[in-house]
Amino acid sequence: MGTHGWTIAIRDPRWVALGVLCVGMLMVVLDNTVVNVALPSIQSDLGFTHAGLAWVVNAYMIAFGGLLLLAGRLGDLIGSRRVFVTGLVIFTAASALCGLAWRADVLVAARFVQGLGGAMASSVILAMIVTTFEEARERARALGAFSFVASAGGSIGLLLGGAITQALSWHWAFLVNVPIGIAALFLARAYLKGGGGIGLRAGADVLGALSITASLMLAVYTVVASPDQAPGSPQTWILGGVALALFVAFLARQATAATPLLPLRLFRSRNLSGSNLLQALLVAGMFGFFFLDSLYLRRSLGYDAVHTGLAFLPVTVAIGALSLGWSARLAERFGPRTVILAGIALAVAGLGICALAPRGDYLTTIFPAMVLIGAGMGASFPSIMMFAMSDATADDSGVTSGVVNTTSNVGGAFGLAILATIPDAHVAFGAAAVLMALAGVVAATVLQPERLDANAEASSPAAA
Repeated sequence: MGTHGWTIAIRDPRWVALGVLCVGMLMVVLDNTVVNVALPSIQSDLGFTHAGLAWVVNAYMIAFGGLLLLAGRLGDLIGSRRVFVTGLVIFTAASALCGLAWRADVLVAARFVQGLGGAMASSVILAMIVTTFEEARERARALGAFSFVASAGGSIGLLLGGAITQALSWHWAFLVNVPIGIAALFLARAYLKGGGGIGLRAGADVLGALSITASLMLAVYTVVASPDQAPGSPQTWILGGVALALFVAFLARQATAATPLLPLRLFRSRNLSGSNLLQALLVAGMFGFFFLDSLYLRRSLGYDAVHTGLAFLPVTVAIGALSLGWSARLAERFGPRTVILAGIALAVAGLGICALAPRGDYLTTIFPAMVLIGAGMGASFPSIMMFAMSDATADDSGVTSGVVNTTSNVGGAFGLAILATIPDAHVAFGAAAVLMALAGVVAATVLQPERLDANAEASSPAAA
């Protein structure tokens, strides 16, 4: 795209709105990795025990993962703009409280509220993008920007978290969100468009909301608490069983409710079901890679927080190079499913290097693996988002967006919990590669590119 094209895009208020949405998503994505880097300083300052320190992360993850689906549906019912702005207000206010926390319990409580705000803000972003950009080529570019923020934000957070913690203090890992959040709120009120939704009566399923929220929160709690339990402990099995029972009860409720929270008809779409499954597998593998490589850089190569963040820059650069431009062009030239398959192949090759090559210095093994994985994810994720949202209508785009975000969050948590229990790093990297290879099988056998093409033609100005 030439300079003239970018000038037109910048003058178009829709692209300013996209920038606001991406800033909101970036705040949410950055938060967890920034906080992870700051945990040692938080522990020494507030007197956390080792077990208690985990709840600085867990409290956020439980609220965030548990409320994504409900928040997405609320976007359909009362308006996505209203849910996004409310979530941004809660997230920004909770960030201020986290930064000013004077006791351990205050920080944990504020992190739970921060997770609630993060879930509300991020759950409807995809929905707002697909309803704002109806033309296929523009939508592909917009989804590329979203995918870059969602997938590369973690590695950016590693660098930012280390720099902030070392230069200032752990308090600023949270307080930095406050001015950014306030600026985003002013821009959101000016540039984000949105109606009032279809009304609460169209999906006010209170029992369904309670059961799915309790199920997801309990499932995430079971995953994040599992490292503190013995393998196969009764507590893990009992909590997991209750979470599963609540989920089954939710599905039964949705099949019979007059106004379901999550209309099960949505999953008749092979593109929605398939893209969510392959995304869960990909994110599980990617989270495992970040976790395992971070440990190796810190423990084996002796990198500090800032150098660890810098070491992950090749992933960020590769994701940006593909998702912000080339992915949409490649999808238009070769088809989105082909691009997904090629991207997955690159990522599997990168993980294969980690699994099979002797663990040496950074340049010989880690750097090429990061470039391959970053390029693979940057190529794949925009097209995956296109498939996931391809059949969404104005009335259910919010809940569809919530499903996509929930799948990513829960898939990453489960994948990390599984891979972190494998003692041998080579085997763990190999398991991550297998997860991504399975995603390739799903992409090849389930996704329907002809359905995506039909929807793109129907939404184009020429077709109208």
